[in-house]
Amino acid sequence: MIIGSWYLPLPRKLATLASKNPPNLGHLYTNCRMPGQAKHANNRKPRNPLQNAHFVLLSPDMAHVPPDEGFEVAFAGRSNAGKSSAINALTGQKSLARTSKTPGRTQALVFFALDDLRRLVDLPGYGYAKVSASVKKQWHQTLDSFLNQRQALRGIVLLMDIRHPLTEFDQQMIEWCHAQSMPLLLLLSKSDKLSKGAAHATLQQVNRTLTGYDKTTTQLFSMQDTPGIEQARLHIANWLEI
Repeated sequence: MIIGSWYLPLPRKLATLASKNPPNLGHLYTNCRMPGQAKHANNRKPRNPLQNAHFVLLSPDMAHVPPDEGFEVAFAGRSNAGKSSAINALTGQKSLARTSKTPGRTQALVFFALDDLRRLVDLPGYGYAKVSASVKKQWHQTLDSFLNQRQALRGIVLLMDIRHPLTEFDQQMIEWCHAQSMPLLLLLSKSDKLSKGAAHATLQQVNRTLTGYDKTTTQLFSMQDTPGIEQARLHIANWLEI
């Protein structure tokens, strides 16, 4: 046997065996990897189908929205349900949607594009913002017009604070989606604020309430729950046909 410039004689039996059965070393080259390469490949993070989202425009009404074509997924919820934080988590961007300690900062239709045909829409928050009754009425009218007129809409993501689920507005949105056969993803947000047992109990309670709503999917959601974020992300990507 020759190793580098050294010659090491094989024992007679091994030398005879090696000459009769020469080793097949092809696998050493076809499957070879640098140390740690296989482990790195197995731990590779899955591609985020929503990562290319970018701000397009903000419209206070339906007069200035993008052309009604392609695929859109809208985000709805009360002003303190965590809509903007959810959009940032799902797209993997820290400041795509504006977040604030003051609920109700989203006061118009905000459009984010993934490409020329796919968009995410942040709808005006509802119910908590400290604004006048006339402004709330305008938000309601804009929201109603968007939901009833938008042909590109493929699904709605409804954020509900798990500590206060199924408010009057939540139920109105759920009933509208059910009546229109619009796919709905209910995210019980801030689930990390409850114990695991309490969070799953609330999830089961909501699911029992919505028995028969066949196009509605409900799940727990929080900024600390990476599997939950990925689950919701893939659900939305399916609606957008990514």
